[in-house]
Amino acid sequence: MDITNGKVPVTVLTGFLGAGKTTLLNRILTENHGKRIAVIENEFGEIGIDDAIVINSDEEIFEMNNGCICCTVRGDLIRILGSLMRRRDKFDYILVETTGLANPAPVAQTFFVDDEIREQLELDGIVTVIDCKHVAMHLGESQECDEQVAFADVILLNKTDLVDDDAVSELEGRIRSRNALAKIYRTSNATIEMEKILNVNGFKLDKALATKPTFLEPEYPFEWGGLFELNGDSKMLVLQDGPDPKMNVLFLRAPDNEAGSITKLAETAVRFFSNNKKQISPGEKIDSSDQLYELSLPEEGSKTFEVALKEPGRYVFYTQHLPEEFSLEICTTSGTIEPIDFEVYDAGHTHDSEVSSVGIDSDGDLDEEKLMNWLGTLLREKGTDIFRMKGILSVAGQNERFIFQGVHMLFDGKRDRPWGDEKRTNQLIFIGRNLNREELVEGFNSCLAKKPHLSFH
Repeated sequence: MDITNGKVPVTVLTGFLGAGKTTLLNRILTENHGKRIAVIENEFGEIGIDDAIVINSDEEIFEMNNGCICCTVRGDLIRILGSLMRRRDKFDYILVETTGLANPAPVAQTFFVDDEIREQLELDGIVTVIDCKHVAMHLGESQECDEQVAFADVILLNKTDLVDDDAVSELEGRIRSRNALAKIYRTSNATIEMEKILNVNGFKLDKALATKPTFLEPEYPFEWGGLFELNGDSKMLVLQDGPDPKMNVLFLRAPDNEAGSITKLAETAVRFFSNNKKQISPGEKIDSSDQLYELSLPEEGSKTFEVALKEPGRYVFYTQHLPEEFSLEICTTSGTIEPIDFEVYDAGHTHDSEVSSVGIDSDGDLDEEKLMNWLGTLLREKGTDIFRMKGILSVAGQNERFIFQGVHMLFDGKRDRPWGDEKRTNQLIFIGRNLNREELVEGFNSCLAKKPHLSFH
């Protein structure tokens, strides 16, 4: 088995939207490299369809929570890795495929800041796939794209068949100016020898620290943590109007009279922030110290919640946003309970606020001619703003699934395996800037051969 110093090697596969990561993943899963690979994948969008586009294989594939792999789901990554290691006899390599909008630094960081993960797994390298035709639109404009290049150990300049040699050479120079140490390979359709991307022993901590001096400083999905003594009287959590209609909060039981509880419990809190949250409205109870709560904060009316934890004592209270943004207080009939101590965290990682996704999940068959006309018009008129689109479609008169993928104004579609006993359905995702949900829904609806009930996300 490919074990280094008794640890399981991990490759992180990244690259901006549409670069060819899924194509490369499918190559890895079908190559005769002798490895048993467990795959963890994640995508930015309202619905996840990558697991349906990845080819059938014997490898185990796990899907992360929706959203980017960054501080907000680092706990989910830790949870899946921990679960995998309880079955380490089933595989000898792990591949983490990130969303095209992920900063790879927090993913790599996981293998150094979490003690349990660090003892069992070793980050072998970060492989970044670059779309030669479109990356120039994002280099220098997207923080995620820039950091995917900066942190890479191996870079694939992919889709070289779509641009001339001079353009590839110019791009390679730009990439090299951002990352002088990475190995760079030119590829078409993500064709590459496996030994150039797996077991490369490429990731070096000193390089990561040189790229980002704060690399070993964890990013957190919360901005504040406070230590409270919660005894006696009934307690209420009171908020005022703030910048967000929702707020995630968590209470964790802290050891009595032990110093540093806020810091010591922070990594535990990360795991809880990746778990399912319980949504509650004003007047309802926070009654568990092992549950992430999502507080619904209406524009008008009370924003008061009862705090009814099962036993008195010391608790660390973690909040998604800073308390002062909502004038948040924990109160009793005697007055406000002040924190014994508190810590402010830099949540740090944000996406471009203009980048969004529109997902469509629908039954019914599509008229092929209408579909092609709609997608063609959409790409001509809106292609600059569409970073990525992909889908699995049910076309009238066809027994096979129709799979399509698009990047800006480029489009590729093909028939896939037969539907067989699988339910015929349509799943599409659009990711980009200035997306008009109503127009996309209306356009899709116009392509249906008949009009079933639709659910849009």
